[in-house]
Amino acid sequence: MKQKKIPLRSCVVTKEKLPKQELLRIVKTKEGEVKVDITGKMNGRGAYIKKDIETLDKAIQSKALNHHLETEVKQEVYEEIRRVIEEQK
Repeated sequence: MKQKKIPLRSCVVTKEKLPKQELLRIVKTKEGEVKVDITGKMNGRGAYIKKDIETLDKAIQSKALNHHLETEVKQEVYEEIRRVIEEQK
C-alpha cells in the first residue's frame, strides 16, 4: 500500500520544515486583520510558527510575523497565540 504524504511547512522564525500538525498558522485577511487560524483553512496570507513558547518569544523579539505578513501584529494576537500553544501542550 502507498504511504500517505505528510505536508511540510516552514516555520517563519526557525526556518525548520515540519509537519503541519506541529505548526500554528497565523493569517492576514483581505481586510488587514491578523488572526490565529486553528483550522488551517482560513483565507488570506498565512505564516506558520512552531508550537513552542520559546519560538513565539523569538518571533516577538525579531518581528518575524510582521515581516512575513507585511503588517503590524498587535500584542493581543501574540497573547492569543501564546494561549493556543499552552492549550495544545
